[in-house]
Amino acid sequence: MAAKASESAGLAERYASALYELADERRSVDTVAEDLRRLRTMLSDSPDLDRLVRSPVLSRDQQGKAIAAISEQAGFDALTRNFLGLLARNRRLFAVTGMIAAFLAELARRRGELTAHVTSAAPLSESQLATVTDSLRRAVGGKVSVDLSVDPSLLGGLVVRVGSRMVDSSLRTKLQRLELAMKGVA
Repeated sequence: MAAKASESAGLAERYASALYELADERRSVDTVAEDLRRLRTMLSDSPDLDRLVRSPVLSRDQQGKAIAAISEQAGFDALTRNFLGLLARNRRLFAVTGMIAAFLAELARRRGELTAHVTSAAPLSESQLATVTDSLRRAVGGKVSVDLSVDPSLLGGLVVRVGSRMVDSSLRTKLQRLELAMKGVA
């Protein structure tokens, strides 16, 4: 199982690297990055779309037509649409989330930015995101790219991961600690 995960990660990095090089040549790195961020959000918000990209039951043609329609409807750049079509033809859509992460990590690395993975219980407003980004920038002392995700099971608060450091200020964790403390007293 670990070998399969490693193989999938290597595959994702190779495809992401190729996409980055093409986007860089065409001077559309920011556009492609924004398309990929939107696709990542769509995948996390839609279980049906997630099943579509992961399903080994659907044919190449079915996946290709579906992803083309979704890409067109979302208004993705031609390079992003072609990339997703290639993934469908090559039966590699199952690894698209890893490819998105690898592409965004490469973008941050080339720009000298650290990537902060921020998970919140509910979507953050623009002002909340600006506050979090500013706080992270001061804490790490440099440029920070924020990778947002939403996990309602946190109940409240944030989980922030920058490199190997993690700060968990979620309500879920605080309640778990309180539960453990109460068990220790009983």
